[in-house]
Amino acid sequence: MKYILETNRLLLRELTPNDAEWFYRLNSNPNVIKYTGNTAFKSITEAKDFLENYSDYALNGYGRWAVLHKSTGKNLGWCGLKYDAVNNETDIGFRFFEEEWNNGYATESAVACIMYGFEKFELTRIIGRTMKENSNSVNVLEKLGMIYKEMFDFDGQTGVIYELTQQDFKQKSINHKP
Repeated sequence: MKYILETNRLLLRELTPNDAEWFYRLNSNPNVIKYTGNTAFKSITEAKDFLENYSDYALNGYGRWAVLHKSTGKNLGWCGLKYDAVNNETDIGFRFFEEEWNNGYATESAVACIMYGFEKFELTRIIGRTMKENSNSVNVLEKLGMIYKEMFDFDGQTGVIYELTQQDFKQKSINHKP
């Protein structure tokens, strides 16, 4: 298996159709998808179909990546970059199994993804979006050095947008070691 990124504790790789079972389980937990605006997959087959048709890697060179614990190989969730052609911007996103929350995996993997986006793809700006009431994700975005920009309508809820420019990241990068 080819890994895209490696941190002290984590390995990140492309999602594949073979990930359908855990991908289905991850998105089946109402607490995990509570603030995402997504609905759960109806079946493992539906999750597999999604993964078989996931085209972000081919279109953009990056996307959401599976996050595995380096020492155990356990799949913890996913993290990565997503290009939004409508708004011409790239966002950082992450989703982890509930039992893996509060271990720093979202921050650790997101730092690596942001570094990768700025260095390999020469992105000039990366945003983070979440529902305002999702305090855990807001905390991660702030730990990443992202700066609050504005509120927006997130599927009828109040959402917040944070941003990080490449220049700001370089100035703060002394604190960002994945």
